Amino acid sequence: MVEILAWPIDPLRQSAKSRFFWEIKFKKGSFCAAGFHVQSSQRSIPAAQNEPFLKIISVISNAFLDRVQLKRESIESLDVYPFSLPAVQAMDALKLHPKVTFLIGENGSGKSTILEAIAVASGFNAEGGTKNFNFSTASTHSTLHEHIRLAKGLRAPRDGFFLRAESFYNVATQIDTLGVGEYYGGKSLHTLSHGEAFLALMMNRFGGKGLYLLDEPEAALSPARQLAVLGRIHALVGDQSQFIIATHSPMLMAYPDAWIYECSAAGLQRVSYDDTQHVKITRDFLANPQRMLDELFKGD
Repeated sequence: MVEILAWPIDPLRQSAKSRFFWEIKFKKGSFCAAGFHVQSSQRSIPAAQNEPFLKIISVISNAFLDRVQLKRESIESLDVYPFSLPAVQAMDALKLHPKVTFLIGENGSGKSTILEAIAVASGFNAEGGTKNFNFSTASTHSTLHEHIRLAKGLRAPRDGFFLRAESFYNVATQIDTLGVGEYYGGKSLHTLSHGEAFLALMMNRFGGKGLYLLDEPEAALSPARQLAVLGRIHALVGDQSQFIIATHSPMLMAYPDAWIYECSAAGLQRVSYDDTQHVKITRDFLANPQRMLDELFKGD
């Protein structure tokens, strides 16, 4: 919890971009928020200032990315993909959890498109990798990244990676080309199974205090390996990392206290774990597989 005090400043000293002094008080000292003049936390409000000051009690997010907003003014038509997707049209202010945010939905609902746009707007290569990766085997990403605004937190990530299952082979090839395999476990990821390569990446390359964007990481993972990934995510969250994950996996989206956004024909809605279709269908099937199969195969 942060106490913020703001009061009008002398108009002669007022710039077009800064209308107020902001004093941000913590238990110890102050820090400078971008774009604001910061006074010492011990300084009192000048006696000459008779105007009542504004006192705000607010929570300053620990997230690297705090929210994503669609820049509607830059879009020529909402009838053209990807802007025609209801989930994209609903991105007026997509608030992100400082630890783990999930994007879920049926195939084609827009979850991977939104994640890709966030990744590219954040400086990652469209096909995956770190911000230092600069290759393209097929330019298939949408222009959505040009029409979103990222609200960043007060700290910058030390590490980061964009993992997308569909182009991971190309990323593994690029790692070999660059000769940086020692950062990924010491072996070429091409010598490992798809699932082993995913896990090697997360265990060796993800170093903490990072922003990690994962697009359907469960695609190559067995249930046991998905549990291992959950454990790794938790360890990295404990090391001040933030994850944004597009997934179909009920196991991954069970991460405690995560925010889950469902992309659907209704737009983009935050839902509870137990209310997701993924969880309901999986539970119904596991509770009585034969009943579900009988219903599916009815009439055969």
